[in-house]
Amino acid sequence: MNLRMVATCLFGLERLLGEEIDKIGGKRVETMDGRITFDGDEITLVRANLRLRCAERVFICLGSFEAESFDALFEGTKALPWESFIGKDDAFPVKGHAIQSRLYSVPDCQSIVKKAVVDRLASVYKMRIFPETGVKYQIEFFIFKDKATLMIDTSGTALHKRGYRPASGEAPLRETLAAAIAYIARPKEDVLFWDPFCGSGTIAIEAAMIATNTAPGLLRSFAAEEFPFIDASVWRAERERAKNEKIDASKFLAYASDIDDAVLEKAKENARRAGVDTHIKFFNADARDIKKPEGVRGTVACNPPYGERLMTPREVEALYRSIGKTFEALSPWQIYVLTSAENFESLYGRRADKVRKLYNGMIPCRLYQYFKPQNMKAGAAQLANSGKKCVGKQKNRNF
Repeated sequence: MNLRMVATCLFGLERLLGEEIDKIGGKRVETMDGRITFDGDEITLVRANLRLRCAERVFICLGSFEAESFDALFEGTKALPWESFIGKDDAFPVKGHAIQSRLYSVPDCQSIVKKAVVDRLASVYKMRIFPETGVKYQIEFFIFKDKATLMIDTSGTALHKRGYRPASGEAPLRETLAAAIAYIARPKEDVLFWDPFCGSGTIAIEAAMIATNTAPGLLRSFAAEEFPFIDASVWRAERERAKNEKIDASKFLAYASDIDDAVLEKAKENARRAGVDTHIKFFNADARDIKKPEGVRGTVACNPPYGERLMTPREVEALYRSIGKTFEALSPWQIYVLTSAENFESLYGRRADKVRKLYNGMIPCRLYQYFKPQNMKAGAAQLANSGKKCVGKQKNRNF
């Protein structure tokens, strides 16, 4: 069966998600903020749920149309082939979003979409009342600039919930964002990967999963496993293929350190559940005091406190100044720091080689990337002399 699908993601992860879709055999059709539309078949759908590290959900797209009025929304929805998926006993709840559109009332749109689907199914199954006791097909509408897209959710629980992290620290990083940071930092077998603010271990775990080619969806189930048009043998075969492609013999090693012993114990359990505990060394250490092992190439990737949930803003500023000095001694290691602090570079003491705008939940953040050898003291002097002008340049380097 030819399927048009939509994979959603956190803002800023579209390029990474698109590359992942290419790898599983999907054919990209359209990219917009937070979502990519692509074509494939049932196997592509299964692989998307099992293997995409940066996707939040995967949908089947029934169709798109202009919807400037409730009548247009009703008629456009009714014209779609819902009976190709939804049986006469199946459940089909509706939810969705409306952004920058004339139709802005989500409850009203839900009601219109539901009525339109009922009318369509009633004309096919010759019945007016549907028990909705069978397979659940979660319908989701997305109306953006008066264009409505109608979809069926195939993931169920959001894909960032891998299944390895039932316990988290006080300010957990979403697994999809951690995977993106790890992708950008490029974990390698011959390069030590270190997260000195590891918390529940998410960045190190996702890096180890990438390095060992561990599919992120192996520990969980998906809504589409109940869909009768995808044979259970397809799910079994793709799971088995993913398991066989895991590189257990990988020599990849990550350090994951923190100052909270209780959180470290949770992180160890998370790594064990993810199946990558042999590739991560957890230990108690203050990020302000870490030192690189002799003769080792390394990469630091971390998500230090922002001063919003952990530590005060003043404490965070002092922390950023301290790690700027500490990480200087790690040179020529590459450094990747995710934070919401717009003045991070001036506090850290060095301008980033590249800055990428991302979102940690609803918090706008930047991933500051340091990968070119550079004298940090010279960089600090440059920042100090540039004053406010430097802040203006920093904004222009976000992409």
